[in-house]
Amino acid sequence: MRLAVAAKRLAAARSIDEVAAVLCDTARDIVGSDGIAVVLRVDGVCHYVAEDAIEPLWRGARFPMTECVSGWAMLNRESVVIPDLEGDPRVPQIAYHRTSMRSLAMVPMGAPEPVAALGAYWCAYVEPDHATVRRLEVLAQVAGAAFSRLSQT
Repeated sequence: MRLAVAAKRLAAARSIDEVAAVLCDTARDIVGSDGIAVVLRVDGVCHYVAEDAIEPLWRGARFPMTECVSGWAMLNRESVVIPDLEGDPRVPQIAYHRTSMRSLAMVPMGAPEPVAALGAYWCAYVEPDHATVRRLEVLAQVAGAAFSRLSQT
Protein backbone atom coordinates (compact mmCIF):
# COMPACT_ATOMS: atom_id res chain seq x y z
CA MET A 1 0.00 0.00 0.00
CA ARG A 2 2.80 2.46 0.91
CA LEU A 3 4.51 1.73 -2.39
CA ALA A 4 1.35 2.53 -4.37
CA VAL A 5 0.84 5.80 -2.47
CA ALA A 6 4.48 6.74 -3.05
CA ALA A 7 4.12 6.01 -6.77
CA LYS A 8 1.13 8.37 -7.01
CA ARG A 9 3.01 11.09 -5.13
CA LEU A 10 6.08 10.66 -7.35
CA ALA A 11 3.93 10.91 -10.50
CA ALA A 12 2.55 14.22 -9.22
CA ALA A 13 5.91 15.64 -8.06
CA ARG A 14 6.81 18.96 -9.67
CA SER A 15 10.44 19.30 -8.56
CA ILE A 16 13.55 17.29 -7.73
CA ASP A 17 13.08 18.36 -4.11
CA GLU A 18 9.55 16.91 -4.10
CA VAL A 19 10.81 13.60 -5.47
CA ALA A 20 13.50 13.48 -2.78
CA ALA A 21 10.91 14.33 -0.11
CA VAL A 22 8.65 11.47 -1.20
CA LEU A 23 11.58 9.07 -1.08
CA CYS A 24 12.54 10.32 2.39
CA ASP A 25 8.94 9.98 3.58
CA THR A 26 8.49 6.40 2.38
CA ALA A 27 11.65 4.43 1.58
CA ARG A 28 12.69 3.48 5.14
CA ASP A 29 9.21 2.19 5.91
CA ILE A 30 8.97 0.24 2.65
CA VAL A 31 12.24 -1.64 3.24
CA GLY A 32 12.54 -1.57 7.05
CA SER A 33 15.91 0.18 7.07
CA ASP A 34 17.60 2.46 9.59
CA GLY A 35 18.37 5.06 6.95
CA ILE A 36 18.01 6.03 3.34
CA ALA A 37 19.88 8.45 1.13
CA VAL A 38 18.94 10.07 -2.16
CA VAL A 39 21.99 10.61 -4.36
CA LEU A 40 22.02 12.66 -7.55
CA ARG A 41 24.56 12.32 -10.35
CA VAL A 42 25.85 15.87 -10.84
CA ASP A 43 28.82 16.79 -13.03
CA GLY A 44 30.55 13.44 -12.55
CA VAL A 45 30.07 13.23 -8.80
CA CYS A 46 27.57 11.67 -6.44
CA HIS A 47 25.77 14.40 -4.52
CA TYR A 48 23.94 13.20 -1.41
CA VAL A 49 20.94 15.55 -1.53
CA ALA A 50 18.52 14.07 0.99
CA GLU A 51 18.33 11.48 3.72
CA ASP A 52 16.09 10.05 6.39
CA ALA A 53 18.04 8.16 9.03
CA ILE A 54 18.38 7.52 12.74
CA GLU A 55 21.60 9.59 12.63
CA PRO A 56 23.18 12.08 10.22
CA LEU A 57 24.69 10.38 7.20
CA TRP A 58 26.13 12.34 4.25
CA ARG A 59 23.58 14.98 3.25
CA GLY A 60 25.37 17.65 1.23
CA ALA A 61 28.48 15.53 0.68
CA ARG A 62 29.90 14.88 -2.77
CA PHE A 63 31.98 11.85 -3.72
CA PRO A 64 33.62 10.96 -7.04
CA MET A 65 31.48 8.51 -9.00
CA THR A 66 34.28 5.95 -9.00
CA GLU A 67 34.88 6.15 -5.25
CA CYS A 68 31.49 5.32 -3.74
CA VAL A 69 28.88 2.62 -3.93
CA SER A 70 26.17 4.97 -5.22
CA GLY A 71 28.43 5.82 -8.15
CA TRP A 72 29.12 2.12 -8.67
CA ALA A 73 25.37 1.40 -8.88
CA MET A 74 24.84 4.21 -11.38
CA LEU A 75 27.89 3.43 -13.52
CA ASN A 76 27.09 -0.30 -13.62
CA ARG A 77 23.32 0.25 -13.92
CA GLU A 78 22.59 -2.38 -11.30
CA SER A 79 21.57 -2.80 -7.73
CA VAL A 80 24.09 -3.86 -5.14
CA VAL A 81 23.64 -5.40 -1.69
CA ILE A 82 26.52 -5.27 0.77
CA PRO A 83 25.80 -7.18 4.00
CA ASP A 84 29.11 -6.07 5.59
CA LEU A 85 30.37 -2.63 4.56
CA GLU A 86 33.77 -3.01 6.16
CA GLY A 87 36.41 -3.76 3.59
CA ASP A 88 34.21 -3.61 0.49
CA PRO A 89 36.20 -1.66 -2.15
CA ARG A 90 33.06 0.10 -3.45
CA VAL A 91 32.53 1.77 -0.08
CA PRO A 92 34.51 4.85 1.02
CA GLN A 93 35.46 3.43 4.42
CA ILE A 94 36.28 6.75 6.05
CA ALA A 95 32.76 8.05 5.34
CA TYR A 96 31.16 5.02 7.01
CA HIS A 97 33.38 4.80 10.08
CA ARG A 98 31.65 7.80 11.64
CA THR A 99 28.23 6.14 11.34
CA SER A 100 26.66 3.07 12.87
CA MET A 101 25.62 1.73 9.44
CA ARG A 102 26.88 -1.80 8.71
CA SER A 103 24.89 -2.99 5.66
CA LEU A 104 23.31 -1.45 2.59
CA ALA A 105 21.34 -1.89 -0.57
CA MET A 106 21.91 0.68 -3.32
CA VAL A 107 19.79 0.91 -6.46
CA PRO A 108 20.20 3.15 -9.50
CA MET A 109 17.40 5.49 -10.61
CA GLY A 110 16.71 6.48 -14.20
CA ALA A 111 16.98 4.67 -17.51
CA PRO A 112 18.65 4.11 -19.80
CA GLU A 113 21.29 6.22 -18.03
CA PRO A 114 20.91 6.42 -14.24
CA VAL A 115 20.66 9.99 -12.97
CA ALA A 116 20.46 9.11 -9.28
CA ALA A 117 20.66 6.32 -6.73
CA LEU A 118 18.64 5.34 -3.69
CA GLY A 119 20.44 3.76 -0.78
CA ALA A 120 18.98 1.89 2.19
CA TYR A 121 21.19 1.33 5.25
CA TRP A 122 21.01 -0.91 8.29
CA CYS A 123 22.90 -0.66 11.60
CA ALA A 124 23.06 -4.45 11.84
CA TYR A 125 24.78 -6.85 9.49
CA VAL A 126 21.80 -7.56 7.24
CA GLU A 127 21.38 -9.18 3.87
CA PRO A 128 17.97 -7.95 2.74
CA ASP A 129 15.89 -10.58 1.01
CA HIS A 130 14.95 -10.44 -2.66
CA ALA A 131 11.48 -9.01 -1.90
CA THR A 132 12.97 -6.13 0.10
CA VAL A 133 15.47 -5.27 -2.63
CA ARG A 134 12.71 -5.53 -5.23
CA ARG A 135 10.53 -3.03 -3.31
CA LEU A 136 13.46 -0.61 -3.24
CA GLU A 137 14.03 -1.15 -6.98
CA VAL A 138 10.36 -0.52 -7.80
CA LEU A 139 10.38 2.68 -5.75
CA ALA A 140 13.61 3.74 -7.49
CA GLN A 141 12.16 2.94 -10.91
CA VAL A 142 9.15 5.18 -10.32
CA ALA A 143 11.35 7.91 -8.84
CA GLY A 144 13.75 7.60 -11.78
CA ALA A 145 10.86 8.23 -14.17
CA ALA A 146 9.96 11.33 -12.14
CA PHE A 147 13.58 12.56 -12.22
CA SER A 148 13.69 12.03 -16.00
CA ARG A 149 10.38 13.81 -16.51
CA LEU A 150 11.50 16.77 -14.43
CA SER A 151 14.88 17.07 -16.12
CA GLN A 152 13.16 17.41 -19.51
CA THR A 153 10.99 20.34 -18.45
